[in-house]
This record gives sequence, structure tokens and C-alpha cells, in this order.
Amino acid sequence: MLKSMTGYGRDRQNLSGKDITVEIKAVNNRFLDVNVKLPRAYMFLEEKVKAYIQSAGISRGKVDVFISIDSPPGLNCSVTLDEEYARGYIDALYKLRDTFGLRDDISVMSVARMHDIFTVTKPEEDLEKDWNDLKTVLECAVDNFNSARLAEGARLHDDIKAKRMYIEELVNVIEEKSESTTKEYEKRLYTKLLNVVGEVGIKVSEDRILTECALFADKVAIDEELVRLRSHFVAFDNYLESSVPVGRDLDFRMQEINRETNTIGSKAQNTEVAHTVVAIKGELEKIREQIQNIE
Repeated sequence: MLKSMTGYGRDRQNLSGKDITVEIKAVNNRFLDVNVKLPRAYMFLEEKVKAYIQSAGISRGKVDVFISIDSPPGLNCSVTLDEEYARGYIDALYKLRDTFGLRDDISVMSVARMHDIFTVTKPEEDLEKDWNDLKTVLECAVDNFNSARLAEGARLHDDIKAKRMYIEELVNVIEEKSESTTKEYEKRLYTKLLNVVGEVGIKVSEDRILTECALFADKVAIDEELVRLRSHFVAFDNYLESSVPVGRDLDFRMQEINRETNTIGSKAQNTEVAHTVVAIKGELEKIREQIQNIE
């Protein structure tokens, strides 16, 4: 089944005295770009979260993971003051005050707002427990996220498939017209050549005129383009039913289909065929926009 690159998933649980919430949302992107926002005390888990996202069947998209962890104050952790950092910060505040003649309202609480002067440490044995607790919630959020992407992917599949089938109906119209169009073109060309030869008084055998007409008519024939177009349709349909990420493959196949359609349009010697080509290109553009959402 197709998966959309856009989606949203969320889960919240209370584990080991911690209230953990994980929210995942994603939008289109050419590659996988994972951004994780964690409370500062749990920043050591960022790379583990990114690795888990990459291993969870998410291969493309700009993925934002928002994690909140509320725990009782002082739960298995200690807070120490970085005295050198704090001293430098306070000295800078005094300099700011003296340089610009500001009111002296430097206090413990105003300095404490600079969180970087504190270091939060946890016992080593708690680090793995923190990860296991977060992973439990992360797994559920990812499952919800992937379910949303699959549901959106199913809608994209049905919409793209319907448009693709409509394009094939239009191609059938062109194919029905192409043989008679080629013969009509050859007949018109034959008549024109006879008139020109007659006007200038040149003696040319009728067989030679017929041969030249056939050669020129062959240049406007679209048999080869139609064959290639149908082969692209088969490959495209196979990708639509694939269970692996195929967004890039579908996009490439769309380029090939568009190229063959353009060639048919350039060879069109029939107004109805030309109008049908325009209709096909309109549907191709709609499909191309939808494919940009597919992983």
C-alpha cells in the first residue's frame, strides 16, 4: 500500500512516575529529515529517537517529533551549578548594567532563568530506563502516525488510479483516430505533391510520389509512442500496488509518460487528437501533484 508523507500521530502514558507525551507530524520532503524536540534534561535521548524513527518504516518527509516528559521534581536526578559559567554570565550582566546605566535588578531568580548554568545528571542505570519508558510511548505514537499515513495513502491510491484509468481511455481515443489520421495525412500530401508536380511541369513517377508520401506519413505516425506509453502504464500500475516506498519511482514514470504524450502532441495532425493530448496533460499534472505526497 502507498504511504503518504504527511501524517500525524500522538500517544500519552504515565510510566515510572513520568507523564510522557509524544506527538509526530510530517510534511513532504525529498529526503528524510527528522527533528526532535525534547526537554533539556532528556536531550541525551535525541539520537535514539531519530534512529527509532528511521527504523520504523519512515523513509521520506520532514518529520517533527515533539516530546514532553513531566516528572516529580528531583526524581532520581541531581542538579549542580556550573560556577565558572554562572560567574561569566553575572559579570556580563554587571557590564551591561554599568555600560548603559541600567537599573540594578540582578537577583538570584533573574540569573536562574539562564538554565545553562545548571547541569542535570542522572544515575547511569536510570538512563536506559528513561529510554525504555519513552520508547514505549514512541512506539504507540509511531503506530498511530503510520496508520494515518496509510489511510491517506489509500485515498491517494484511489484518486491516482482513477485518473490514470481516465488517461488510458483518452489514449484509446487517440489510438482509434491515429490510423485514419495517418492515412488522411498521406492522402492529402499525395494530392498536394501531384498538384505541385503538375504546376511546375516535372515528370515524376507515381510510385516515387507514393513512396515519399509514405515516408512523410510515417513521421507523423504514433504507433511507437503508444506502445511505450502503455508499457509505462503497466509499470506505473505495478508501483501503485507496491508495499515499499515508490514515490520517486512514480515521479520518474510520470516524466516518461509526459514525454511520450508531448511527442504524440507534436505529431498530431488532427484537431481532436490535439485536444485529447491537452486533456491528458491536464490529468498528468493532477497526478504529479498527488505523487509529491507519496513516500
